[in-house]
Amino acid sequence: MKHLHFIAIGGAAMHNLAIAVSKKPNYIITGSDDEIFEPSKSHLKSNGLLPETLGWHPEKITKEISAVIVGMHARADNPELLRAKELGIDIYSFPEYLYKQTQKKTRIVVGGSHGKTTTTAIILHVLSKRNMVVDFMVGAQLNGFDTMVKLSYDAPIAIFEGDEYLTSPLDPRPKFHLYHPHIAVLTGIAWDHINVFPTFETYVAQFKKFADLIEREGRLIYFEKDEHLQNIVANLRSDIVAIPYQAPEYIIDNGITSIIHKGIKYPLLVFGEHNLQNIAAACLVCKQLGVKESDFYSALQDFKGASNRLQKIAETPDAIAYKDFAHSPSKLKATVEAVKKQYPDKKLIACMELHTFSSLKADFLPQYNDCMKAADKALVYFNPEVIEHKHLTQLSEQEVTVAFGGDNVHAFSNGLSLQAFLRSMDFHNKVLLFMTSGNFSGIDIEAFANELLQQ
Repeated sequence: MKHLHFIAIGGAAMHNLAIAVSKKPNYIITGSDDEIFEPSKSHLKSNGLLPETLGWHPEKITKEISAVIVGMHARADNPELLRAKELGIDIYSFPEYLYKQTQKKTRIVVGGSHGKTTTTAIILHVLSKRNMVVDFMVGAQLNGFDTMVKLSYDAPIAIFEGDEYLTSPLDPRPKFHLYHPHIAVLTGIAWDHINVFPTFETYVAQFKKFADLIEREGRLIYFEKDEHLQNIVANLRSDIVAIPYQAPEYIIDNGITSIIHKGIKYPLLVFGEHNLQNIAAACLVCKQLGVKESDFYSALQDFKGASNRLQKIAETPDAIAYKDFAHSPSKLKATVEAVKKQYPDKKLIACMELHTFSSLKADFLPQYNDCMKAADKALVYFNPEVIEHKHLTQLSEQEVTVAFGGDNVHAFSNGLSLQAFLRSMDFHNKVLLFMTSGNFSGIDIEAFANELLQQ
């Protein structure tokens, strides 16, 4: 039996990995954390993995433990981690352990500043419908999948979403540098995570390194209209085959987007130029795995998207509401334009929250200029308490309004004021779009959207 102990087991990725490994035979899984929130708490409890007490318990770290997995939430001076080092126990970060478990498999890694979750989800959806057995790790809950991570003995292929953020408090390498893919995807590059990549050049360099780490005679599937990816491809190792893509031919008819392939129309449940690009990337990956394009598009037609990625949350006969994970400038722009293009006859009310470190930094705000230009009204919310918590300089509503630009922008630093403004509006013949990586300081977004549309 192998005993794995997860330090900071409550993380979104960590608890899914713990559950995935617990389903393999001959494994004992334990874990610890000083705080565990939903849905991690319920998932761990239902799988018998929820720690009995919160906190760190170095006395429980013994030589009987085969290895320790360390999550991002754990600090370098974590007492359990220090005890594991003292005893000489093998220590892995989340991505290190994924690589260790899939070294003998064909690894496919989807990277990029945007679209990697959706692209990975599309690949998994199609392969599942084709009854192809694969291991995986994806950054959102998917329809038809119990967990965000799966590891097995028999799957010949492993598909990972490749995050460029840091591996752990002990390892400053980007996560996707540890996976060494045989097939890599890069969806595009737009500056993000400025707290760890303070210049755009430093950020781009991480993607260049990722391409350099592709296995010998591997494949790089990339969005050909991205100039930064063009530069990376121009300097690829000679043994790597570069395969470009762009959005496929499509039409929008009566609020439904359909792909046209060899004269056949394939209606979709998702929409937007960025999603069509993600579909093109996923199609090329599946083609490398032996899936015919016609079979790919047929399987795609009931794909509903990944959780929080242009997810429909409310609808009446003449109004509709979506929520999306978009928070960086490029993601905001793509999402707002996609919704406006999908519903050209409705007015678009786009509401976003500045929540991440990058988005709340005054020096980064100008990157948002005109990114919500396509909306009829653009509402931007930020919480001064979050700014204080992140030890950043406070912003004013005027600063935010000027940075976003345009007469359609209204900035709010008070959640109740934002809610009151939205409640004062008439949503007949309108589309309401919420965009955030947070929750607008505790709003139940789905319940609020239903209230607004039905008032």
